[in-house]
Amino acid sequence: MQSVTLIIDKRRELSVKYKKLLENKLSKVILSKNFISAMKIIQDKEPDLIIISDSIDNDLGDYCKKIRALTYNMRPVIVALSKSSEIQDRLNALANGADDFLSEPVNNEEFVMRMKAHLRREFESNLDSKKLLPNKSYSLRALKRILTSKDLWACLYISIENFKNYRETYTELASDKLIQTFCAIIQSSLNEDDYLGGISENEFLIITSPLKAEKIANFLTFAFDSVAKKFYSQQDLKRGYVIIEGDEFAGRRAEFIHTTIGVVTNEFQKYTDTNQLLTALINIHNLANLPDRSNYLIERAKISAEDAVEFNRYNNKIYVIEPDEAMNVLLKTILELQGYDISIYNDDDFINETTKPAIIILDAGNAENLKGLKICKILREHPDFANTKIIVTSIFHDKELILNCGADLYLPKPYELSSLIKWVKIFIDEVNFR
Repeated sequence: MQSVTLIIDKRRELSVKYKKLLENKLSKVILSKNFISAMKIIQDKEPDLIIISDSIDNDLGDYCKKIRALTYNMRPVIVALSKSSEIQDRLNALANGADDFLSEPVNNEEFVMRMKAHLRREFESNLDSKKLLPNKSYSLRALKRILTSKDLWACLYISIENFKNYRETYTELASDKLIQTFCAIIQSSLNEDDYLGGISENEFLIITSPLKAEKIANFLTFAFDSVAKKFYSQQDLKRGYVIIEGDEFAGRRAEFIHTTIGVVTNEFQKYTDTNQLLTALINIHNLANLPDRSNYLIERAKISAEDAVEFNRYNNKIYVIEPDEAMNVLLKTILELQGYDISIYNDDDFINETTKPAIIILDAGNAENLKGLKICKILREHPDFANTKIIVTSIFHDKELILNCGADLYLPKPYELSSLIKWVKIFIDEVNFR
């Protein structure tokens, strides 16, 4: 992304001279002749560097203070430029928020090198130490800048799904290596005109042209799936999933990592603010997310019709299949107190119900008939229950057998009710907010 420098100077010839010295392919320079227009530019572009001359007012300190108050949340570098070489004028400007003070006339080479040093320091202060990419704050600044651009652009919102589960199982060192490898893959697909920054530890933002966006997304999904298996043990690859260990016996089934990419452009819709653009990116990204493989989705021209969009309702329904009547009563009472909608069943007669639950708590059965595991297999293969989380409880402790049947969580009996309530909340959130 181009750095942005704002020069506030009434003098046309000198300000144009400074602009020519500083502007290049990677640095954009904007001129302003007065403080009022400069305020609008600061709000729209959030410049990295502001050079303010005393040609607009003799008291530079007052203007430095106003700029610093206006930009408290982004903190650009402020350089005061003055015809004065008096020490008191220098101290006044520096005390009121300026980061540097230059007396005119200035040496052209020194001026350029000083400004480059300030821009470099500003950029480095916004780098994430692990990924060596601009952080979320800088990425949001990049989004804000393109909103006022007249050029066509495309944004890619990229995430590594199931990343927290991977880190918990394979340690932070392995997850850092995974992130660094993916960053290298992403950077290999971009050129110097494109922007790459971080949103969170496992989420990234790319700003590029609409013509390149789909090619980049297609390459990244292919490349990620090509290398992802190298980050797992042979045992997990053979099993086809990862077991996240709980206590001595409990365990949760976790799918392998994959990448999801949502792409939004300004070809079909004009965005007015950063929140609107970020919301659109997150929504298209969430639509692209598949449970077990990498995928991307690009926003196309909208074809709308009345009542064409169906909104998902919040699902807090839980089915309990438990042979112990006393346990049924206890689970129903406890979970209803937590605000969940509970239904008790004795068998798989709920399969034809119209409303599908968010969670099914299922007893595995005894060691002879394994009736509950047979039901679990049926549910996992049934398309209507694809988004339903299955918690299997059991008196026999064969964690891998139960997870192989499609359970999302194995909870050995006897279990603590607090542990069950914790997992119910996690799964309800995953079903409704994924």
